[in-house]
Formats: sequence, structure tokens, C-alpha cells
Amino acid sequence: MLHRGRESTDGDGEPAVPMAWFYAEYIADELLRTGDLMPPTSVEFRAGRDALALTVFLSDTDGELSGIRVITQLETWLSLTAYDQPWQEWVQQRLDDLAADAAASGRGAPGPDLELAAEAWRWLRETELLAPDLNAVPGGGAAGEDEGPKVWTPAWQLGLPLGHLAIHLF
Repeated sequence: MLHRGRESTDGDGEPAVPMAWFYAEYIADELLRTGDLMPPTSVEFRAGRDALALTVFLSDTDGELSGIRVITQLETWLSLTAYDQPWQEWVQQRLDDLAADAAASGRGAPGPDLELAAEAWRWLRETELLAPDLNAVPGGGAAGEDEGPKVWTPAWQLGLPLGHLAIHLF
């Protein structure tokens, strides 16, 4: 994704590279590919990857997610993505906190990592996917997956359980 807007640098004149976000996306992508739940080219895969990447990125409170710590973070990510957790409120609160921290530190605008995370969250909230209606009242016989009732669902509501299952399968 191209960085739009003002030129962002890391202090020495070079453009800042959003490595923390790219690393979170990489981890999420690997977890989903390992789980083999959806074709990597599907919109559902993107929803799962973005939901997982947000979870990985926003749960890294030290800003030092290293390869060795990935395994130790799996339980944290499982608990954050669990069905009974207010994940969407947690995401919004963490994004707001990080933006406030950036403003308080004198940096002004958030860095490219936070911008990409906010863009992923915007896409997950605003994009709706046609999904099976899991709340439908069972009725006339055994319908196939493609034949049952469907509803438009925000992408995060489909991506989050995919991400959770991918972590479980890892």
C-alpha cells in the first residue's frame, strides 16, 4: 500500500518503513496459511489476516515483538480473539491510546504503522461480507452451506473467528 499524504521520515531524511505493522501482517498471514481455512486470495482471508494483524500489532505493548516471542503470545491472542471478548472495543481503545501517545510525545501525526493499522480497522468495520446466517432458525431440512440463509456481516465479525481458529490450529 502506498503511503499517502505527507512525507514521513525516521529522523534522518529516509522514509519511515512500517516494520511493526508489516511484521504483524506477516505473522497473521502465516497463521492463516498454516490453518488452511480459506484460499489466500479470498476476501474472507483478508478479513482474517487484518483482524489477526490488528490483534498482534495492538497487543505488542512494548513495541518489540520478536520472532521468539510469537510463540509466547499465542495464548494472549487466543484470549483477545475469543468469542465472548469485546475485541472491537479493545481495538478502538488501543488505536485511540496509541494516537494520543503519538500526539503527547510531540510527534504530532501517528506513524506509518499506526496509519496502516487504522486503515485495516476502517476496512474491517466498513466492509460487509455475505456470510451464512448463524442465527437463523433451523427449518426445512438440511440445506447445504451455499443454500442456507445469508446476511451481510461486517468483515471483522467474519475475520475474527477465522483468526481465532487459525491460532488454535497452529
